[in-house]
Amino acid sequence: MTPEEFRHAGHALIDWIADYRSDLEKRPVRAQVGPGEVAASFAAEAPRAPQTAAQLLTELDEKIVPGITQVQHPMHFGWFPSNASLASTLGDIASSGLGTLGISWESCPAATELEQVVCDWMRQLTGLSGNWQGCIQDTASTACLTALLLARERASDFAQNRGGLHGEQRALIVYTTDEAHSSVVKAALLAGFGELNLRRVAMDPHSRSMLAPGLAQQITDDIKAGFKPAAVVASVGSTGVTAFDPVAEIAEIATQHGLWLHVDAAMAGSAMLLPECRHLWQGVEAADSISWNPHKWMGTILDCSLMYVRDVEHLVRVMSTNPSYLRSTVDDEVLQYRDWGIPLGRRFRALKLWYHLSIDGIDAIRSRLRRDLDNARWFAEQVAATPDWQVLAPVSLQTVCIRHQPADLDDEALDRHTLAWVHSINQSGTAFMSPSILNDRWMVRVSIGVEATTRKHVEALWQLIQQQVQQGAE
Repeated sequence: MTPEEFRHAGHALIDWIADYRSDLEKRPVRAQVGPGEVAASFAAEAPRAPQTAAQLLTELDEKIVPGITQVQHPMHFGWFPSNASLASTLGDIASSGLGTLGISWESCPAATELEQVVCDWMRQLTGLSGNWQGCIQDTASTACLTALLLARERASDFAQNRGGLHGEQRALIVYTTDEAHSSVVKAALLAGFGELNLRRVAMDPHSRSMLAPGLAQQITDDIKAGFKPAAVVASVGSTGVTAFDPVAEIAEIATQHGLWLHVDAAMAGSAMLLPECRHLWQGVEAADSISWNPHKWMGTILDCSLMYVRDVEHLVRVMSTNPSYLRSTVDDEVLQYRDWGIPLGRRFRALKLWYHLSIDGIDAIRSRLRRDLDNARWFAEQVAATPDWQVLAPVSLQTVCIRHQPADLDDEALDRHTLAWVHSINQSGTAFMSPSILNDRWMVRVSIGVEATTRKHVEALWQLIQQQVQQGAE
């Protein structure tokens, strides 16, 4: 494809995307295909003759779009918001079009230095002090794994330079809760701690927040048993019920025992753009690492996860290999992001944040977040005021956990009832919500925060839910 051919095809693709986004509300929210259906629509072998860009647009419409659950749809209330603002999409296109090689400062000085700039912008916008330095990872999962690698090496006095964990006499322990995201468990396993050395700390039964006294007791017990406590992962806005662990209390305990404290604020980090929400991670300045995803609620297109650390020297010592073929004459003067994470090659992700912040502006982003908070409060009030309906967890941000609970249903019947009405709505394509288990019983998470979702959509969802429950009862 020549640049001129690209220009023509690119204009057509941008027009297609604009039309797609404009008409999104007319489409079903849930993917309209069964397992294997998308794959079966393609030939078994790669095409030998070239196809035109126009042909591919037709196939996008006919084969790809039906196989997408539309997370940008205003009636999508499942999982967490995964916004992809059009402003940041332009930055993503620019990143792809430039085709940079992000393996070192020398390979693309602009990629390194713009990332430094936007990470510091975001630090300031979320109220963090100048003690933090940031980078852009792909997801919070990778950030958590990186944090636990840093914790492992600090607790073991750099076992990686000896025999690794195989050579250590005392097992290293990681602490979190059952409310923590599954990526925390995966990170602990991949970092070599092992399932037996992952402790689930007791939680407050209502808020699902970690109980700090329970953490302190488990650490004490592990020390007495001959183990080596290494790290705590605190959830700030958990996936299940948006629980907030008491960061300040946890940090005090972690500091006392020399544990690494990683704060996982994957979704809720966006809320820290609002000064009135920052009490939710009070004490965060005493943590060792933080991660949160602008590619969720804030709306910078995936993948864009911020990770901040206070001890950059330790990070680089653990993660750097510094091969001879990547060394340059300016290494002592520049930051090398290849030493800040797992991959060597990195995309020019900073362009997405730069475009998003520059075109949309932080004031508009903050206004939209406040709109979503207000809509969540309104929705929770409607549920709580309606007979046989319950709000099951504190509504700290934009996620409301609900259940329709008629008095005549036992636990098993209640589970069947809950799954029946939510699955019926999801399968209809009219709206989408995510069922989840809380205290061994099914409930429904209503996560409000898609960029296109307004009060009228939240009102329509509440009306739809009540109608579906009524139809089920009949």
